[in-house]
Amino acid sequence: MNQVQGLAAEITSRYGTIKRARNCFLYTAKGVRLTDMFLEGGRAILGWGGSSAFTVFKNVLSRGLTGSFDTDFTPHAEGGKSQLSRAVSELLASERDICLFTGKQAALKSALETAPDSTSIYKPWAEGADWSKVKAVIIEAPLPWTASCWILAVEAGTAIPAESAAIPAPLCAAISRSIYNLIAALQEREEKDWFIYDSVFTKYWTRKGPYLYPKVSKELYPLFVRHCLDQEIVISPIYEQPSIVPFGADKGVFRKLERNPFSFQEKP
Repeated sequence: MNQVQGLAAEITSRYGTIKRARNCFLYTAKGVRLTDMFLEGGRAILGWGGSSAFTVFKNVLSRGLTGSFDTDFTPHAEGGKSQLSRAVSELLASERDICLFTGKQAALKSALETAPDSTSIYKPWAEGADWSKVKAVIIEAPLPWTASCWILAVEAGTAIPAESAAIPAPLCAAISRSIYNLIAALQEREEKDWFIYDSVFTKYWTRKGPYLYPKVSKELYPLFVRHCLDQEIVISPIYEQPSIVPFGADKGVFRKLERNPFSFQEKP
């Protein structure tokens, strides 16, 4: 069982299954609201629900565009520019061609073959990043239910040593909308929206933008994950993967953690 599956099992054993997810909250079968700071490893960084992306998915699905043919939403659109490639180009502030992969490693392999000296994985709100100058960018769509879709964006006209994976048109359309939603969020969310939680976070994490890197040792981290869960807070179960500031949550959601602090001296 990997860490993510282990976290799911821990949640279920304490609070029952998740019945509803909205913004940065998970609502459980036992009537407990959990504050989610894992946010599906960043895919739910815009919050649970999908809002307009879900609406776009349903609209495209209602047209019956679920076959293997090219559409305006899939990479091989007429004229070579799909809605998804246009969204990615706007996100990276540069003209891009894209290729879709069903796994991160395959996307990374192709990126390194394409631009070994200029490959990077996209991270929203990364300090000092100029994505327009990175030749090959791997993008994890900001949509919670797209774990099997990775986007490789290269400079327009660059040959990509791989065929694009067949991702259904409704999902491509939803990913496109989620990227436009991210572009809007990049203009709206800023340091002041994350700084307000520092009085709680600085004891346990080092914050860089919305990302929280643990001060707890790797040895004690599994205990810390379970301790936070007992305080109705879900953090990243993976030590190397940062937790995320829960945008829009009231500081009161951390009151239980403040009353029941984690001991850095606990034994695993």
